Amino acid sequence: MKHISILGSTGSIGTQALEVVRANPNLYKVDALTAQRNADLLIQQALEFDPELVVICDETQYQKVKSALPKVKVLAGEAALIDAVQLPQTQIVLTAVVGSVGLKPTIAAIQAKKDIGLANKETLVVAGELVMSLAKEHGVKIIPVDSEHSAIFQCLVGEEQNEIEKILLTASGGPFRGKDRGFLAGVSKNEALKHPNWVMGAKITIDSASLMNKGLEAIEAKWLFDLQPEQIEVVVHPQSIIHSMVQFADGSIKAQMGLPDMKLPIHYALAYPNRLKSDFERFSFLKYPELTFSSADTKTFRNLELAYSAMVKGGNMPCIINAANEIVVEAFLKDKIGFLEMSDVIEQCMEESKFVTTPTLIDYIECDINARALAQQLITK
Repeated sequence: MKHISILGSTGSIGTQALEVVRANPNLYKVDALTAQRNADLLIQQALEFDPELVVICDETQYQKVKSALPKVKVLAGEAALIDAVQLPQTQIVLTAVVGSVGLKPTIAAIQAKKDIGLANKETLVVAGELVMSLAKEHGVKIIPVDSEHSAIFQCLVGEEQNEIEKILLTASGGPFRGKDRGFLAGVSKNEALKHPNWVMGAKITIDSASLMNKGLEAIEAKWLFDLQPEQIEVVVHPQSIIHSMVQFADGSIKAQMGLPDMKLPIHYALAYPNRLKSDFERFSFLKYPELTFSSADTKTFRNLELAYSAMVKGGNMPCIINAANEIVVEAFLKDKIGFLEMSDVIEQCMEESKFVTTPTLIDYIECDINARALAQQLITK
């Protein structure tokens, strides 16, 4: 039985991870569950899965959770996420929180020699070099859960000695694929939240609509697979059947395919290195007689271009765009700025923020705070 702790258990990835656990009660034991503010669902999950520890980050909800779970250790506040990843029996930590809040607990989990099921791409976007170095130092496996990175990871199993020529990150194109900037200038948050293929949380859905999600995934892939920016190509694939591909030095390409269902990469990450039987719906080529591909439109969707620029520059620049992006997405969801204005604010933050070539953890933390403050000021103006 594998012991797991889930950070962000009430979100899209967390709830689907618990579906996998529910379907395999003899294989997995949940040690810890954490949530940002959804106390009701966290309580319900804890009553079902009987964890040793529960964390509610919103401290105003602590008493409600504690009263409902008298036999469970309950902690409050983001600092308590560290406790959730350090339980002695835990073998793998699934980091499914949203945003840079995942960085500190992921580092703590690595230092505690826990393997990481990584569904929090911002951790590697913000501090990829530091995190991957620590994982190597402590002998920890980082198993990606994002469908694209899981696909690449699966394609590389057994290819450890072979040179990667490039990877091809597939993108659905989101709800606005094929639209021009004139159209995007007037889109609403409700339109942006209607993803054609995936059911996800609000933040990642907006990122997908703006293609920032693909930019962040490109940066994550650089660190996960030790690549140069020019080895990472984004390909728009509207059907979301090929989750990503790897092209090797001999020119051959491996692709990982399947229906767009996040339970598949979650199931793979939790069971790795084994492939366990599942009852998930099977893909049929006959139902998808046509798979299409095209280049990403970086002139219309500028966030992808900005993310590549940050990846090339390196240092703390990816941290800057991640922090600014979290602020602009929140502002867009609150109708404070328009869809295209998100890119304008991010670009200005990149231009005005202090650049650090070789940042430390303290530099990353300060950069994150300062970039968020600058983005807020720009939105207010």
